[in-house]
Amino acid sequence: MKIESSRLTMRVITESDWALFLQLYQDPKVIALCFDLLDEAGIREKFESRLLPWSPQAESWLCLVIEDKMTGESMGITGFIIEDNIAQVGYLLSPEFHGQQYGTESLQALITWAESNHDINRYQAIVTEGNVASERVLMKCGFNLDNVIPEAYEIGGKLYADHYYVRNTD
Repeated sequence: MKIESSRLTMRVITESDWALFLQLYQDPKVIALCFDLLDEAGIREKFESRLLPWSPQAESWLCLVIEDKMTGESMGITGFIIEDNIAQVGYLLSPEFHGQQYGTESLQALITWAESNHDINRYQAIVTEGNVASERVLMKCGFNLDNVIPEAYEIGGKLYADHYYVRNTD
């Protein structure tokens, strides 16, 4: 399976993507407003769960590696897991690719693919308070802020609100 946009190719994550996954989950600039640093065993457990085969009925993530179409360079990951008929989306980009619209482009291509190939039309994303860049990506992709849960998530000993975004196309 491959999803393409004008500048990107997205493909299913494989065992050979461990170094990218580890780098994303250990980079302070990537995880600062997402989650606390996990130990390598915890990251490995998340990685292994992303390698499971995916289908709309699966209880596992569809995890895709985002690559530059011209160079083949890996830039990050994107994907979703379906819970209660809602695709919970997520994405992480390496810092050198921030601010260049790659998050928006990859998420929009993923949604377009999911809608046309699997009739998925309900999406949700949870963003930690202060992660303005991720909120902008979601809004550009048609998501709307639906709910704010104060002091819902702790990162580095500090409580943050969770911002719930939704996108419905049905």
